[in-house]
Amino acid sequence: MSYTPEVITILALDVIFFFIATLCLFISINIVKNWDMNASSPLQYRLEKQTVLVATFIKYIFILKLPLFLFFIFSADKISGVITGAMCAAGVVNSVSFGMYLVLLKLFNLYLFGFWLILHVRDLKDKKRELVKRKFWLFVVAYLFLALEIFYEFGFFNSLEIDKIVSCCGTLFSAASNSSLALVFQLSNTQVLVAFYTMFLLHLLSLYKRSSAFALLSSVGFLIVSIVALILFFGTYIYELPTHHCPFCFLQKDYYYVGYLIYITLFLATFFSFAGALMERIKNEGGYEKYYKLSFVFTLVFTLIVSAYPLVYFIKNGVWL
Repeated sequence: MSYTPEVITILALDVIFFFIATLCLFISINIVKNWDMNASSPLQYRLEKQTVLVATFIKYIFILKLPLFLFFIFSADKISGVITGAMCAAGVVNSVSFGMYLVLLKLFNLYLFGFWLILHVRDLKDKKRELVKRKFWLFVVAYLFLALEIFYEFGFFNSLEIDKIVSCCGTLFSAASNSSLALVFQLSNTQVLVAFYTMFLLHLLSLYKRSSAFALLSSVGFLIVSIVALILFFGTYIYELPTHHCPFCFLQKDYYYVGYLIYITLFLATFFSFAGALMERIKNEGGYEKYYKLSFVFTLVFTLIVSAYPLVYFIKNGVWL
């Protein structure tokens, strides 16, 4: 395909990130192998200087990769205007066999990169520097997923064909037998709402109790159920069409880009509970209540936003879809 400015920007940044991250990888492995906070050797002093430099590079790579996920979706949505049959990013993503796997990988990396940043901030506040090895071990793992994401991203954009007819989101997200979500569409609105608000209450309860194991499980459950509820129920009220279930179209200008607000609040709601729970597990101590509080706030904001659409629709029209 002919590369748009957005695609060129993404791929250029990928090349830069991969080059810098690869250099950081070799230094990180050396740090993990030789780090000894109790030593006073020239090697240890050199490693301490390297940790500052390398961590700074990693920090900015990961910070930039977080908003680039949204930019990737925005770019895919813009490309849909030149691909036959595509109405939004859904058609573009699904036009490539591994497109949806790439999106899921990017979503996984959001949590992984974000958690590394949390770990890095906590390490800087620790005078004993107990988290240095764990932080750079985590980067070694994160590097593998970053390299995999970049590899598939290049393959994705190279595989797009402008003259290829693709399925629109109406076909992809429907109860049709050939849809990957056909089984999910067997659920009634009542079942979807009961599942959603039950998980919402359980998630809030886990944050109130500040139980790390409970918070991890409820975060996964709330994330999955929320996405399903967006597709099956809440999205139809954003579009005001009972047959439109696409989770991408409300990212467009026609719907005031509300999808970005919805997905950002959902990500933050689940990310901060993940971060608080994992940090408690790693450090085996408390003191991470602020993460649970942030998760509590964003969970409420997300739920209020999506719940407002059917309520406003009913107030305006006197009926449900």
